[in-house]
Amino acid sequence: MRVLIVTAVPAERDAVVRGCGTASDAASAAEVAVPGGVLHRVQMGSTVDVLAAGVGPAAAAAGTATALTVAAVRGAPYDLAVSAGIGGGFAPHAPLGSVVVADAVVAADLGAETPDGFAAVTDLGFGTVEHRPPPALVTAVAGATGAVRGTVLTVSTVTGSAERAAALLRRHPRAVAEAMEGFGVAEAAAAQSVPVLELRAVSNAVGPRDRAAWRIGEAFDALAEAFTRAAPALRTPDVDPDLDLKGSQQ
Repeated sequence: MRVLIVTAVPAERDAVVRGCGTASDAASAAEVAVPGGVLHRVQMGSTVDVLAAGVGPAAAAAGTATALTVAAVRGAPYDLAVSAGIGGGFAPHAPLGSVVVADAVVAADLGAETPDGFAAVTDLGFGTVEHRPPPALVTAVAGATGAVRGTVLTVSTVTGSAERAAALLRRHPRAVAEAMEGFGVAEAAAAQSVPVLELRAVSNAVGPRDRAAWRIGEAFDALAEAFTRAAPALRTPDVDPDLDLKGSQQ
């Protein structure tokens, strides 16, 4: 089993590596060079590579695609891609310090503004705005970590007002969190028929920006703990590509 975990920034990567290392009793992670970055590799029954690919869906997609392609060319393709990090939680479902796992990864602002409001790119007749992780894996990870299950939104502009938070919830009533990379990871993974998962710890509430209320350190600790607890599911996830990937896009 080979798992690629993609974060935005090194601090998120280090939290994930810390959690995976605790699960494996590894002294340290090995570093493996790939074009444009470095993988931090932990052996914990499965091979887990963690990559800090950059902020935003484009950087996430590019980094994920590169890592997946290099692995496939080397004859050791990944079985699962995971978008991980911290993010904003929608109250009251995902309070500060909680963990969320996506049963749907949605591009929330990919589309167009119209006189009638926002139109998703699919409403315009193009592409996709949603990827669905394997349900059995979502269930296993949620059970192991105590994570809240629901839609995790990918945005290119972080929400900073109550009005926008309310608008997002009207369009996506099952949303539990927002972040900036999940859909990019999912798009790259889908292009190579690799299942995807998104797992995040909540550092702040979605809505008006109040940096004094953010709990980033606590979120990093929660993220590390989540990957320690999720390790058994990531060693042998119940993924049936022929079944699950048929429904991975909408």
